[in-house]
Amino acid sequence: MPKSKRNKIVSLTQTQKKGRENNVRIYDAIRQALDEYAYVWAFSVASMRNAHLKEVRAEFTDSRIFFGKTKVMAKALGTTREDEYRDNLSTLSKHMNGEVGLLLTNRSPDEITSFFDSFSAMDFARAGAVAPLTFTIPAGTVYSRGGEIPVEEDVPLAHSLETTVRGLGMPTRLVNGKVTLNEEYTVCEEGDVLNGQQTRLLKLFGVVTAEFKVKLIA
Repeated sequence: MPKSKRNKIVSLTQTQKKGRENNVRIYDAIRQALDEYAYVWAFSVASMRNAHLKEVRAEFTDSRIFFGKTKVMAKALGTTREDEYRDNLSTLSKHMNGEVGLLLTNRSPDEITSFFDSFSAMDFARAGAVAPLTFTIPAGTVYSRGGEIPVEEDVPLAHSLETTVRGLGMPTRLVNGKVTLNEEYTVCEEGDVLNGQQTRLLKLFGVVTAEFKVKLIA
C-alpha cells in the first residue's frame, strides 16, 4: 500500500510568531480545500488591486481562492515529493513566488480558462509602474481630461486645482480664471517608470493605464 501523504506534521515555526495562528488557519484551509475540490490552479496577478480581486472572488463563490502568504501556500501543497500533500503538488508549489494565488474549484478547466481569458479591468497606475503610453497636455486652457477627448465634450479644469497641478510639476498659471499652459506639457512618455507626481497627474486627468489581469500559470 502506498504511504499516505496526508497525515504528516509540517512545521510553520519559521513564520513570525505574530502571524503564526493565522498561517496555521490558512494552511489547514488549503489542505481541506484540496480534499474538497477536483482542480487546483496557480495564478499570478498583474497590477494587483483588491477591489478587482474581490470581483473574481464574487464570481467564484462556489470555489476557494487563496492569495498572498506564498510560503504558507507552498508548505500546504508540499515543496518536495516526500512532503507533498497529493501526488505532483510539489511541482505546483514552485510557482508560489510574487503576486500569486491558488484557485481550488470543481469547475471544468475549459470554463476556468475561458473566464480568465476574457476577464480584465483597467485602473489608475501606481508609482513604479511602467507607462504604456505618452500623455501630453496641449498648450492653452487646460481641460479636465487633458486633451484626451475633444474640447467641445470636455470642461476646463477647475481653477481651484491650479495650485495642485503646479505643485505636481506642471508650469501652469491662472489666466482670466482658467488654468493655462504656455506650452504643451508631457506628463509621461511610453516606457517611463512612473513616479508619484506622474501617477497623481494621470489620475487627476482620468487616464487609466494599469490593467488588472489574472494569468493562469499552472
